[in-house]
Amino acid sequence: MRATQFFLATLKEAPADAEIVSHKLMLRAGLIKRVAGGIYTWMPLGLRILRKVENIIREEMDRAGAIELLMPAVVPAELWQETSRWEMYGPELLRFKDRHQRDFVIGPTHEEVITDVARREIKSYRQLPLHLYQIQTKFRDEIRPRFGVMRGREFLMKDGYSFHASYEDLQREYQNMHDTYTRIFTRLGLSFRAVAADTGSIGGTGSHEFHVLADSGEDAIAFCPSSNYAANVELAEGVAPALPRKDHSEQMKRVATPDKTRCEDVAEFLGLPLTKTVKAIAVMHNEQFFLLLVRGDHTLNEIKTSKLPFLNPFRFASDDEVERFLGCRPGYIGPVGIAHDVQIIADRTVAQMSDFVCGANEAGFHLTGVNWDRDLREPNYVIDIRNVVEGDPSPDGMGPLSICRGIEVGHIFQLRTKYSEAMRASFLDESGQPRAMEMGCYGIGVTRIVGAAIEQNHDDRGIIFPRAIAPFEVAIAPIGYGKSQPVQNAANTLYSELKASGVDVLLDDRDERPGVMFADLELVGIPHRITIGERGLKEGMVEYQERCNTASVKIPLAHIGAYVRELLGA
Repeated sequence: MRATQFFLATLKEAPADAEIVSHKLMLRAGLIKRVAGGIYTWMPLGLRILRKVENIIREEMDRAGAIELLMPAVVPAELWQETSRWEMYGPELLRFKDRHQRDFVIGPTHEEVITDVARREIKSYRQLPLHLYQIQTKFRDEIRPRFGVMRGREFLMKDGYSFHASYEDLQREYQNMHDTYTRIFTRLGLSFRAVAADTGSIGGTGSHEFHVLADSGEDAIAFCPSSNYAANVELAEGVAPALPRKDHSEQMKRVATPDKTRCEDVAEFLGLPLTKTVKAIAVMHNEQFFLLLVRGDHTLNEIKTSKLPFLNPFRFASDDEVERFLGCRPGYIGPVGIAHDVQIIADRTVAQMSDFVCGANEAGFHLTGVNWDRDLREPNYVIDIRNVVEGDPSPDGMGPLSICRGIEVGHIFQLRTKYSEAMRASFLDESGQPRAMEMGCYGIGVTRIVGAAIEQNHDDRGIIFPRAIAPFEVAIAPIGYGKSQPVQNAANTLYSELKASGVDVLLDDRDERPGVMFADLELVGIPHRITIGERGLKEGMVEYQERCNTASVKIPLAHIGAYVRELLGA
């Protein structure tokens, strides 16, 4: 591709409303243009990247035995009403009426549509298993779209759905997709991790997320460097302390802590480590009041808590409810001396503590030297309800946990029969009996991958795309292309040679100064650059530079084509 026959539209500065690195660089590099909040036009350069991502996904999905189809973006409401997600999904579901006042949605996901296809077409176990997928535009009406394509409203997604006669076969396909996704993200050239995850609004029994590792990631991932254990912090288990609870060595005392309502402030005021404090969190389930206890340096994991059968669903208690049940305003509440009808749920770590500090249920006061059994009753429940932290023991016993940040780009689910039962998608088994189909669901955020790749691969000069998804593999940068016939001849010859060899090459034949040309080629992230100038040609040399390096090397003009082909082949 010649730059003069293409469309490059780079910017020196990103718009003021661009937030994270990928958003700024995608706008500056001219990959996308904003149309409305969370809605973007993919410009020619950006579309080349998007199509390369699509092609890798499509090749690996086809290799894994999945079959591509295309479902409608506009879906009749009655399909969503069958599964009750019409009511449950919330305002992110864009609903509208047609001219006949019939309700429709723009699909953010397509479980209902594909299940409708399956129940119409699949009648016998002989037709199973079946895995269908599509790459299609979705829409979710985010309340506050931000971060460019990372949390947009309109986005491109690969969503696949598998149907099975047995749970065992679903598990087989689930592992097949786990392996397929691993190949996809490896081919994309990304550093990633597969982590155990919560099923969320999609539902089902088991799921894994695939995260591109980046400091700017919105999700925290707990992993063990010594093993394969990895899980979203929302799901990672907080292992109980290995040592038993110590005997008490202090007497309980009531101490004044004026205006100290946070554990951090109380610990500092008393000159104690934060790990000696206990945080009390008041919640309600129906009309029943519960007190949740976590160590002062830990945070409550709301997803784990919401899965407790006796707390599902729960909400945080209001100030009035706290005062009604504990006789004290929030900030000074604790488990000592509370009524027996208030149930105490202690995190595993708290249950092992002794001589700890907690609220005295009296404004301006806390208790020190508090011990279970002696000063307060044992908790009603001891359960893992906290987020894990760096250094916690790994649940697999293979060492301490580390925490890193990740950007979710893929998610696979074992849906089981959630949708097939709701929509009566059944088949006749070998004995002629009707049974609900077992289902799996497998998604990849195609547009999100581009943003995640940039978040992971950039420097102060711009994007550093992995070769597999770069808009071009090689850029030829001729200095004085329009003024020097030797430069023009050498550039044209090399361009034709590389193009004939199947190299995806861009010849920057624009009438631009070298500084502008280099800045643009570095900004858009082309992995390899060959600079051709009159001075070098006099010595029969050109300069080769890899995007991730600042230094260039001189290569004989006669050898540069073979050098690049060998480099790309390797």
